[in-house]
Amino acid sequence: MMIDEIGEGAGRIWGYLCENGDTTFATLKKNMDLKQDLAALSVGWLAREGKVEIEKKGASVKIYLKN
Repeated sequence: MMIDEIGEGAGRIWGYLCENGDTTFATLKKNMDLKQDLAALSVGWLAREGKVEIEKKGASVKIYLKN
């Protein structure tokens, strides 16, 4: 099911951010080898749960873990 893939992606992204700190969306997708749709849905999941902050800076999107 797609919801399982999104949840799994969210967990992987959470782990990546815990280990590597703040990153851009483009770098996250590249380093984790995630497809655009799954990466976006997974980051949205984390944002909805209040676990990450998303900030647009110019052409890039930064993702931060919330404290």
